[in-house]
Formats: sequence, C-alpha cells, structure tokens
Amino acid sequence: MMKQVMMIATATLVLAACENAKAPDVSVDPTQAVAEAKQLDPKAAIERGKYLVAGGACNDCHTPWKMGATGPEPDLTRLLSGHPAQMQMPPMPKLEGPWIGVIGATNTAWGGPWGVSFTANLTPDKETGLGTWTRENFISTIRNARHMGNGRPLLPPMPAPMYANLNDDDLGAIFAYLQSIPAISNKVPAPVPPAQGQVSAK
Repeated sequence: MMKQVMMIATATLVLAACENAKAPDVSVDPTQAVAEAKQLDPKAAIERGKYLVAGGACNDCHTPWKMGATGPEPDLTRLLSGHPAQMQMPPMPKLEGPWIGVIGATNTAWGGPWGVSFTANLTPDKETGLGTWTRENFISTIRNARHMGNGRPLLPPMPAPMYANLNDDDLGAIFAYLQSIPAISNKVPAPVPPAQGQVSAK
C-alpha cells in the first residue's frame, strides 16, 4: 500500500512539474528570426552578392560592351569598371519627337533631358572606384539615390528606386562582392549638365 501511495505521489509531482514548466516563447518576432538567419559569413556574402549582381543586370551598364563574334557583349576584362576614361564622346545628338535618350556604343554613356551620365567604376580601386567606400556608404547611396548617400542625385539609367527594395543584408552582400573583384583604375567622367553639349573624359 505504501509503495502505491509513493508511486501516485511521484506521478503527481511529475505532472505538476510539467504543467509549471515554462512554455516556449511564441512572442518572438518572426521577421527578426529571419533577419538573424540571413546573416552570412564573408564567403557566403560574396557568393550571394555575385548572384545578385548577375541577376540584377549590373554588368549591362557598368561593364563596357565590345563587339563580339555574335554582336555586342560585355568586355569582362573591364568587369564593372564603368565608362572608359579614354573614350571621348561627341556632343549629344538632339532629341526629337518621342525620343527621350541616346546610348553610347559601350552602353556606359547615356544622354537625355538630364544631360549626359556615365556609369560608375564599381571596382575596389581606391582612386577611381569604391575602394575607400564603406558598406554604409554603399547602402545609403542606394537607399537615398544619392552619391555616397548625401551627394549629387544618381542619374538615369541607374534604377536605384528598384534596388532600394533589397534589404540591407542583400545590399551588403552586393558590396562585399564588389570589394572582392579585381580593382581597375578607370576615372569615369563627371556627369554633363543639359546646358553643356561637349563631353570629354577627364
């Protein structure tokens, strides 16, 4: 009889302990958990950035085009180095009718009502590229559509409003990839306002 009483008492204590055990915290913000899960190590960040750059068509404008066997193609020896400094552009043709813009043969010089813009050097060259930029500089540039986050406005064809939809992890991964590619010294000309027609590399 005593043995049965002790068994019942033990079972009661176990049940009470289970009932009083702290329930799992279900109040955790799931978006926070996702954000924490997306933190990438440097190698994974670079691979993620490479994927985003390839899918985001960055090479279409920031890597000069050349004529290949089947037509225009990106010149990967100048990967993401922007408008070639040595390429001097003539005055922008006059736009008439519904035409809103013109594009240079390398796909790195664009003209329109905003004037003439040249795609930037995104390589980690310290003098002419992003070599002195920080992750925060890069993210602010995309978020605010301004150079270095608070400088001159970014000009067409840069689709900053679209890229601003990416989260900080993805933008940071893009920056990590851009910092990993070969540095190319290439000083891209400054934009030319609409009032000026003659464009020359500096």
